[in-house]
Amino acid sequence: MLPQIAVRHYGPVDIIDLAGRITMGDGCAVVRNAVRELVNAGSRNILLNLQAVSYVDSAGLGEMAGSYVTVAKLGGQLKLLHAQARIDTMLQVTKLYALLVSFGDEAEALKSFDAAR
Repeated sequence: MLPQIAVRHYGPVDIIDLAGRITMGDGCAVVRNAVRELVNAGSRNILLNLQAVSYVDSAGLGEMAGSYVTVAKLGGQLKLLHAQARIDTMLQVTKLYALLVSFGDEAEALKSFDAAR
């Protein structure tokens, strides 16, 4: 089953609410396409809300890292919100936590985009 997405806008930040499994194949494509659409529309601050994500495999984590690089090359930022414990562990093991900053609180995450300006 494909993950579900919904996009919300909070000032200059676009929040992608994800639900389901982010895995190799279709799951990764959903994330990639959502980020690409926002970037093509001019978005440079993207927050991936993973609260309703039940599982992420290594391909899904790679897709998030690739999306980070895409946004960063354009001068923007991509951050994570409500990453599950397994995702946090994967970020630590792969050292991707240096790129993919994760927040447990939405207000704090949104504020971090302002602080980076």
